[in-house]
Amino acid sequence: MADKRDYYDVLGVGRSAGQDEIKSAYRKLARTLHPDVNPGDATAEDKFKEVAEAYEVLSDQQKRGQYDRFGHSMPGMGGGGAGQQGFGGFEDLFSTFFGDQFAGGGGRRAGGPQRGQDIEVAIDVTLEEAFNGGSKDINIPRVEACSTCSGSGAKAGSKPETCTACGGAGQVRQQQSLGFMTVQNVVPCVRCGGRGQTIKDPCTGCGGKGRVQKQSKITVPIMPGIDEGMTVPLRGEGHTGAMGGPSGDLYAVFRVKEHDRFVRDGHDLYISVSISFVQAALGAQLSVLGIDGREIPVTIPEGTQPEAQFTLRGHGMPDVRRPQQKGNLIVVAHVVTPTRLSDVERQKLEEFAELRGDQSHHHASEQRTMWDRFKRVLRGED
Repeated sequence: MADKRDYYDVLGVGRSAGQDEIKSAYRKLARTLHPDVNPGDATAEDKFKEVAEAYEVLSDQQKRGQYDRFGHSMPGMGGGGAGQQGFGGFEDLFSTFFGDQFAGGGGRRAGGPQRGQDIEVAIDVTLEEAFNGGSKDINIPRVEACSTCSGSGAKAGSKPETCTACGGAGQVRQQQSLGFMTVQNVVPCVRCGGRGQTIKDPCTGCGGKGRVQKQSKITVPIMPGIDEGMTVPLRGEGHTGAMGGPSGDLYAVFRVKEHDRFVRDGHDLYISVSISFVQAALGAQLSVLGIDGREIPVTIPEGTQPEAQFTLRGHGMPDVRRPQQKGNLIVVAHVVTPTRLSDVERQKLEEFAELRGDQSHHHASEQRTMWDRFKRVLRGED
């Protein structure tokens, strides 16, 4: 799948694009690439298939979430990808050019039960929460069935009646002239608003709509190893559907807060540890506090150079699909040079420099000593 282009690039939209933008981009490309517009053009046909495949995935919240996580390796992508359904004929082309209302019944049915809209919500978690997993309760505004009328929209003691204008279908057929053509399309019934029923005595709790907006408490699971931008779908936790339709889904998009000690890179964690130049030269046994709160021993070998890295295997973040497998903790050694030295310390370092034959260092130390004496004279200390 390495030859596949990124679906967002195929449609020419950003990764934060909304569904309306994705649909608009698809229709714009389809108008010029559709096989019915380019008969016999194999190149245009291949490009249209690519565009249709990208749209099929990005227009579906569940598939889009999987694609954002796994790319072209997402589940179900084997055997040729998502766009191998082919393409329709003249009716499908009309839908692309003019919208679903002119599709001759091929679009979404206007009347009858309708699925509720999906909800997308951002979930902020700490790095510790992402490591341990668990759950988080959130409050969201959500459309739910009216408890007063149980979603019927009718006042207690009454019930909805079948619409006489559409016979309960919720939609009627109309004809519309488009130049030299007459197109027959299906539109929602004006009298009942597409419900297929009329309400003589509306419910006082919802005004006859059958649904009301409430603040709802939702428990969102946090999988160990969850990472920035990952999306978790909660089926049926979206807005309640209209006219008895199923509820939509809720998509929890995770945002992991920056940590004051750790830097995350996939499954690995980085931490900076300060050591003295003596420890760097002679070596030392230290310990660091891991993300799980436990002390982890670290061996600093003699001759350690500044910014050297030491890998502690299995002390990083869990794999979200295989939590028992963890990444590594990488310790970066930051060698700290003292800014002030006592006379004794300076003498010992000068002796060390002489042993090493570091004449330039010795000369610099002598200059520093003379400057220190000069400053003491100016201050009246000598």
